[in-house]
Amino acid sequence: MIPISVDGEATIPVALLAGWVQEQFEQWLPAVATMILFLTAIGSLVTKWLQPGFIRRSPFLTALLHVSPLWLIARLLACAFAVMVFFQAGPAFITSEDTGGLILFDLVAVLLSVFLFAGLLLPLLLDFGLLELCGALLTKIMRPIFTLPGRSSIDCVASWMGDGTIGVLLTNKQYTEGYYTKREAAVIGTTFSVVSITFTIVVLDQLNLTHLFLPYYLTIVLAGLVAAVVMPRIPPLSRKKDDYAPSADPRPDQSIPAHRNPFSWGVELAARRASTKQFSSVIVNGLKNVLDMWVGVIPIVMCIGTIALIIAEYTPLFQWLGAPFVPILTLLQVPEAAQAAQTMVIGFADMLLPAIIGSGIESEFTRFVIACVSVTQLIYLSEVGGLLLGSKVPVNFIDLVLIFLLRTLITLPVIVLMAHLIF
Repeated sequence: MIPISVDGEATIPVALLAGWVQEQFEQWLPAVATMILFLTAIGSLVTKWLQPGFIRRSPFLTALLHVSPLWLIARLLACAFAVMVFFQAGPAFITSEDTGGLILFDLVAVLLSVFLFAGLLLPLLLDFGLLELCGALLTKIMRPIFTLPGRSSIDCVASWMGDGTIGVLLTNKQYTEGYYTKREAAVIGTTFSVVSITFTIVVLDQLNLTHLFLPYYLTIVLAGLVAAVVMPRIPPLSRKKDDYAPSADPRPDQSIPAHRNPFSWGVELAARRASTKQFSSVIVNGLKNVLDMWVGVIPIVMCIGTIALIIAEYTPLFQWLGAPFVPILTLLQVPEAAQAAQTMVIGFADMLLPAIIGSGIESEFTRFVIACVSVTQLIYLSEVGGLLLGSKVPVNFIDLVLIFLLRTLITLPVIVLMAHLIF
């Protein structure tokens, strides 16, 4: 979690290790991902139909492979998509490098390596007192401003410095262990799972705006904070119940005793937590985390991400959906509003699509707005959205659509105002 600078870019060790794996094993990762998706589909199918005794006797394997019919279909589709893309043996609209190829070779290959290290090292982050210390120090800030426990601040830092997927994984783990209620988990997963610093540079480079990094970064931080204050207080997030996960042992943030200062109380809570854990459990729990992420999440990303990109590439659906944004952008005095409108909604499919489509727009002002909006929307089906749907965090597809649109409407005026000041 310690931010480090590598080649002038801010990152964290987990992201650095994942990047090293991607460089060293780039040609092998798609094959490994395809094999994992194949074994997941077969394992889930066998479990559903035959219900082998060794799986029924293992709570971990049961949770991993015994899924609902909808998720079983998603896993089978993910397997089919991956096999067709890998062997280039299916319809072009599936195997194209702009649809299934983008998901398998670019996104899933990256997630495979990120999940490996995030999963293995997650127990070090969760089980030895860091979140208890952060919770005690930041409760007085997080509760009144964001309606969240103090420990949730670490989710935001993990996302911002590393990757949004790490924030979702942290949130899911904390929710299933009873540290977050349904409402808190939903708010954190859809509000604090921001994209990494490194990704913001990718967006700027795609839109030829790297010379505006500082004002751009200031703008997305400001817009993100505004959304984080507003979103928990309006539906659908405000309507989520403050109940804990059904199988979890509730562990709400403990209030700080009147005679104790936050730091000393946080250190005491952290020491109590660490004293209950053995380092031997890190390896076992870490391997379980990796399998849970690979088997539970990657198929959802492959299935939903491919379908969303097919719709974006081969139908005018996103152009139709973007039409209502034309008068809004015109009212806000954004140049080339008609061309920019579809980028306001196409980001729901994949985070890079707005930057790819918007790169042809002449107005630097408009490209700046697109760059900021694409990052502050947060909900992308090909990554964070797919991860949330595949996790235990209590949000459904309709929730994600509403949250995506609300975040866009909330952050857009802030971003345009900042753009007018900058330009």
